[in-house]
Amino acid sequence: MRRFTILFALWLFAAGVSAQSPNAIVQKFPDVLAVKARTQTSGKFDFDVTVSSPYDSPNRYADGFRVMGKDGRVYGERTLWHDHAGEQPFTRDLYGVTIPRGVRTVVLQARDKKYGYGGGIAEVVLPGR
Repeated sequence: MRRFTILFALWLFAAGVSAQSPNAIVQKFPDVLAVKARTQTSGKFDFDVTVSSPYDSPNRYADGFRVMGKDGRVYGERTLWHDHAGEQPFTRDLYGVTIPRGVRTVVLQARDKKYGYGGGIAEVVLPGR
């Protein structure tokens, strides 16, 4: 009976690992988890962007993010030059993004080194607009 219990426990452990593995492969894009926007000067804004990228390695990681209008027009972009495997989630900034007066809300989206842009986005109402 003891041998059966040990084998069953090993089988459960193996089944749990294999059931979780496909989830890591399915996620193609990093997610934007949070954004803080500040007015720098009239028409310019600073952004602190928190990104999660569970597959971070030197070969594949979140390698950038962008600020854009709801119409898809890109106002600013930041490139990230290395993985953040030891820092998940991580926050990086983008300063001095010029956004036209009529725009009240922007969308932030992160980029994957292999697959490009996608994943969870954040919509932010610009302060003072």
